[in-house]
Amino acid sequence: MNVYELEIKFKSSKLINLKEVIWLELARNCQLNALPPKAKVAITAGSRGIDNIVLILREIVNYLKGKKLHPFILPAMGSHGGATAEGQVEVLKQLGITEEALGVPIRSSMEVIKLGTVNDNLPVYMDKIAYFADAILVVNRIKSHTAFSGKIESGLSKMVTVGMGKQRGASYIHIQGAENMEDNIIKGSKYAIDNSPICMGLAIVEDSYDQTSIIQGVSIENWHHEEAKLLEISKSLMPSFPVDEIDLLIVEEMGKCYSGTGMDPTIIGRLRIDGMPDPKKPKVKRIAVLDLADQSHGNAQGIGLADFTTEKLFSKVDRYATYMNSITSTFLRRAMFPFIYPTEEDAIEHALLSLGPGVDKEDVRIVQIPNTLHLSRVIVSESALKKVLPNVNYSVTRKFEFLFENGNLTNKISSL
Repeated sequence: MNVYELEIKFKSSKLINLKEVIWLELARNCQLNALPPKAKVAITAGSRGIDNIVLILREIVNYLKGKKLHPFILPAMGSHGGATAEGQVEVLKQLGITEEALGVPIRSSMEVIKLGTVNDNLPVYMDKIAYFADAILVVNRIKSHTAFSGKIESGLSKMVTVGMGKQRGASYIHIQGAENMEDNIIKGSKYAIDNSPICMGLAIVEDSYDQTSIIQGVSIENWHHEEAKLLEISKSLMPSFPVDEIDLLIVEEMGKCYSGTGMDPTIIGRLRIDGMPDPKKPKVKRIAVLDLADQSHGNAQGIGLADFTTEKLFSKVDRYATYMNSITSTFLRRAMFPFIYPTEEDAIEHALLSLGPGVDKEDVRIVQIPNTLHLSRVIVSESALKKVLPNVNYSVTRKFEFLFENGNLTNKISSL
């Protein structure tokens, strides 16, 4: 069977002068710049792989030190890292966020303070260390959430309620279901902003190539309005598949470094949340995921979105970290394991077999991607190539045979 490698051109708006923009945005915030010398400032750092995150945090640190303030890094990632203080420091280390790299301490704890209650029955929690700082500077990327759609999804507000809420706060936000999550995040973050030393947010938006596109300061006065506008921009820059209907999607690698759910549900068209409908597009019949990224630290949250996988992936799974993440999110189906096969060839062949006895492989629409974050290069079957959407700007870079060697795919985008 012949397949084709495509190079897809998405919207690109890479930000060049990062340091200048960061310093300018920080200088605009009155609350931050009114802090007295030696004030302790907590800077949040999450578990996601964000472009230029070490550079961004370093420039924030340098700016604050220039103001004679005492900044420190605060892990703000809910239950990630196995819901332990040490585990969360290790997650940051794998992202390059270390005390040595930034020149400031990392203060990690799972202890929280209950700030109060919203919506009658939703307690709002905050990391104890953050709460007793003189100021909190919330740093996060703005993007679509993997469980719900709304004006506020994944970003600054979620980091306040879920990230800084640690395991306990994250659990309460999720336990009331995806249908209530946006309202809980908005009201919970508003309450936290009003009752804690949060002084500003620094929002990051990435383009379709996973590059830093926007860095913008967000004031506490216009917090949700500004975040909502940035989310609209982020969604307009999201990549997508070149076809809407796929028989077999092959994902070379999944992991927390690509999406909070390992594979972004908004990209693959699968939520697998009870009571929540899947997106109308794309329509994907079968998903085979081949490997788990080392940067995911064994957390295979999202494996339940796939139908077929490999022993190689399964051998890397830290079940405790995966289960804890899933239990905290309450979306248990996302961590339930699919069919597991000894090799990539076995997994893919059985995925094709599951399409039905009358299916001709030459007619199957196959799309192969490195992960759900990087979609500018994909491999497609001839049948899928014929169905590329008219608005997709692409070029065919090469044609080759769909082959295996020693049970593994011969050609992978991640190794080309």
